[in-house]
Amino acid sequence: MPNLHETEYKRVLRHSRIRDRVFGTPDRLRLCVHRSHKNFSVQIIDDVQGKVLLGMSTLAKEFKNKVKNGGNKEAAQELGKVFAHAAQKNGIKKVCFDRGGYLYHGRVKAFADAAREAGLEF
Repeated sequence: MPNLHETEYKRVLRHSRIRDRVFGTPDRLRLCVHRSHKNFSVQIIDDVQGKVLLGMSTLAKEFKNKVKNGGNKEAAQELGKVFAHAAQKNGIKKVCFDRGGYLYHGRVKAFADAAREAGLEF
């Protein structure tokens, strides 16, 4: 991956190490996080079937009305609440958290805490 910036390259390497251990089964699906400077997105993935069961981002039209900036901790917290309710509506309660190579700090932590408070177990 020579075209990536050094920090992004290191994140991709960290994520590959994490993915060696974290695997989404039908009993406990994988909750994958991706963040950029301006937005935040999450997906619930069944790795056995190789399918995304639920995905949400701060780019969604419904979500853009709630928060002004999609790339801060407040947006991550709001996305965590909305995403946890959507997951429970689809019958998903237990997930394994894949932080995507990002440090468990800031927006990633804010999302995870809000999703736990809203009812997701991980």
